[in-house]
Amino acid sequence: MARKTTVGKDVILEAALQMLIADGYESINIRTLAEKIGCSSQPLVWHFDNMEGLRKALAVYAREYAVSKADPGKREGADAFEYMGRSYIRMAMKEPNLFKFLYLGGCPLDKPLSLNDISSEADSAAMIGSISAQTGLAPDRVIKVIQDTIMYSHGIATMIATGVFKASEKQVMAMIKSASEAFVHQQKAGLNG
Repeated sequence: MARKTTVGKDVILEAALQMLIADGYESINIRTLAEKIGCSSQPLVWHFDNMEGLRKALAVYAREYAVSKADPGKREGADAFEYMGRSYIRMAMKEPNLFKFLYLGGCPLDKPLSLNDISSEADSAAMIGSISAQTGLAPDRVIKVIQDTIMYSHGIATMIATGVFKASEKQVMAMIKSASEAFVHQQKAGLNG
């Protein structure tokens, strides 16, 4: 006879995500999650086998949540890139535990990225082409601007999420915009710094 469970995977993952956002990944274990949901630990074990299975499923669920919030929709080029950057900064400011889990080593799905990985995905091609048209830079130079801007933004977001740096979203976005403009200027001048 098949096991029967009334608590679905989606309910468990949503509760785990909310715990992650509120209190960090360390707050989640089978017992505390079952208490939050109001069930025994059996549905969690049935769906995920153990804490490692739950952690991997939560990582996928959390990443999908973050991606959905950063979706630029119909924005194109620099506007799309800026919107995604704002979403990233907002996560560091408003959901630092999620940011730390996804981007500072807590996520079990991550493989180290090279600078080429950051901006060479197929779905980035349209954005790169649009930014190239807007700036007059060749696509390879646009990729360098994107890489530099992402690295700069990640440093700021990490400092915000870990409490080292405090600033308003407006101030941070002005800093990133200024740096990005400097990166564009640097590439227009033919510097590879």
